[in-house]
Amino acid sequence: MKVGVPKEIKTHEYRVGLTPGAAREYVAAGHHVAIETNAGAGIGATDDDYRNAGATVLTSAAEVFASSEMIVKVKEPQPSEWAQLRENHILFTYLHLAPDPDQARGLLESGCTAIAYETVTDAHGGLPLLAPMSEVAGRLAIEAAGSALKRSTGGRGLLIGGVPGVQPARIVVIGGGVVGTHAARMAVGLGAEVTIIDRSIIRLRELDELFEGRVRTRFSTIESVEEEVFAADVVIGAVLVPGASAPKLVSRSMLGWMRKRAVLVDVAIDQGGCFETSHPTTHAEPTYEVDGVIHYCVANMPGAVPLTSSQALNNATLPFGLALANKGFSAVLENPYLRTGLNVHRGRLTYKAVAESLGLPFSPIEQAAA
Repeated sequence: MKVGVPKEIKTHEYRVGLTPGAAREYVAAGHHVAIETNAGAGIGATDDDYRNAGATVLTSAAEVFASSEMIVKVKEPQPSEWAQLRENHILFTYLHLAPDPDQARGLLESGCTAIAYETVTDAHGGLPLLAPMSEVAGRLAIEAAGSALKRSTGGRGLLIGGVPGVQPARIVVIGGGVVGTHAARMAVGLGAEVTIIDRSIIRLRELDELFEGRVRTRFSTIESVEEEVFAADVVIGAVLVPGASAPKLVSRSMLGWMRKRAVLVDVAIDQGGCFETSHPTTHAEPTYEVDGVIHYCVANMPGAVPLTSSQALNNATLPFGLALANKGFSAVLENPYLRTGLNVHRGRLTYKAVAESLGLPFSPIEQAAA
């Protein structure tokens, strides 16, 4: 199959769809890889690195799209990219369609087959292509919070871990999944006082054992969320509903009861955000203030550490990408885990949670593929 990798164009996005090592694996499997010039610059990979891996380097994204059957990316296609997609294309990337009707419309009109990293599953019911970036984002969330807490950036002027004799920051993590666990791990390591809120008692037990009493755990109710958020210096939004828009767990009215210059870090912003006052920001302008509360809502957090992120992502996506390259759309029909990744096919939405979030018709895979 002809596999194409355009350079990412989202603001301050330095990751790349295929590292030179991953490109080499595709070539070794008998596929042709075309990569846009300088696509790997953000991870320090040169065009010659890709040529040495057996890939062809093209001068523009337009050439990559026009010459390829499968497009491998990192972030969701931007308007100039979805306009270049055609019916013969398989798009393999993060999509996050639920809060993005414009992108959904663009993909539907293109007629392409779009498979979302974030809804591909595994034998354990996990999300193997989302997990590595969730690990990165969870850890970065605490770094972002530490920066936003500084008085010079508008925060409370608080050091996360405190110093002897001085109270550390009180950090509340809403959601005990991969993001929340890694955020808590970082926060605990820095000496913060950490509480994790989740709706699963089973998961709370697991977290209690994992952290050996170094974090507080609370079952998620309206009351517990309010109590913890109002007393927090930092709130990490780490809630995920696969494929669907994130629930709004912190309303604007709650901001008035929070500590002034406290920080909200919304890691769920790709799925619409779990704070009512959230809207996507960029690495160039990561924060804004609402009612005296600092919001950090960067939609591509792992893009700040592209070398780590690209390698981790490629490790996870490689077997699925090779399956698609080897068998095309047949791989989706044969592989139950890739089936859950299919969001768009021939102008139809094939992922129910996305269709419901957008208020558009849902088509089962069998119907869309008929």
